[in-house]
Amino acid sequence: MVQVLVTGGTGYIGSHTVVELMASNFEVVVVDDFSNSSPEVLNRLKIIIGQNIRFYKGSILDKELMNQIFRENHIQIVIHFAAHKAVGESVYNPLKYYDNNVVGTLSLLEVMVANGVKNIVFSSSATVYGMNNLSPLTEDLPTSAINPYGNTKLMNEQILCDLANADPDWSITNLRYFNPIGAHETGLIGEAPNGVPSNLMPYITQVAIGKLEALSIYGADYDTPDGTGVRDYIHVVDLAKGHVIAVKHNLKSKGTNVYNLGTGQGYSVLDLVNAFEKENNIKIPYIIKNRRPGDVATCYADTTKAEKELGWKSEKSIEDMVIDSWRWQKNNPNGY
Repeated sequence: MVQVLVTGGTGYIGSHTVVELMASNFEVVVVDDFSNSSPEVLNRLKIIIGQNIRFYKGSILDKELMNQIFRENHIQIVIHFAAHKAVGESVYNPLKYYDNNVVGTLSLLEVMVANGVKNIVFSSSATVYGMNNLSPLTEDLPTSAINPYGNTKLMNEQILCDLANADPDWSITNLRYFNPIGAHETGLIGEAPNGVPSNLMPYITQVAIGKLEALSIYGADYDTPDGTGVRDYIHVVDLAKGHVIAVKHNLKSKGTNVYNLGTGQGYSVLDLVNAFEKENNIKIPYIIKNRRPGDVATCYADTTKAEKELGWKSEKSIEDMVIDSWRWQKNNPNGY
């Protein structure tokens, strides 16, 4: 049985990926420092999966701990989620982001090299496409970043490419995610942001449950069908299944591969609000505000490459996403 180390495995995407890995008969080891998650996630995972997860509490920057994890297990591949991810925070605290996201990745890779593990699936982001590319976005477009968070994703992709170029035994998969929303159908795990959400879906659900008064929509004068920004929203369970398929593909290949994980379909902010209201029968009051600097009008994936090479395609609809997001929020009004 293949054993997978999942860094950041109690986070939003990480926890859903752990569920799908176990369902596909992988053995899973998780390391997380709970800086953006909760120990309660482990209890919820146990209910969903029916067994305990092998778990280590700590940071990927702690080489002693990381070496211990590799020593005590027979890890064959790493899925690397562990990272800080708030764009706004990265702008005013860049060192925190470069330390955790870039130095953390370097530290992880050095431990992997020392332990002879040369397979990694990296959690990248569509933010690396920058401001100047037209959608649908293909993997061969030029990359750029407009904030420190995006820079950390770009730098890590580059470090991984350089590593594969230097040593042909490495197999590296960079997965560029678009906008994950939704939650596991049990309503036991989901997105639980610290403080006021910076992502749209948890903002909508917190307005729906009465924690926030109204949704702020930043810009209604974009060149889009209804003036609000268009994004590629993907159900987190589809995204998690994409990781399982990426792991299987990675174990059979060498070199660097890059894949978009999105639906290939763009929805506007108002499309998402309207779908949420219709499916869940709740009004979402909103206020139109000025555009935010660094937001593009339209961003959605071309998913041809993942479909062709991985045989992966998203399956869940926008309706599934809003229903599952609301179930999670309703069952867990204060997160974990």
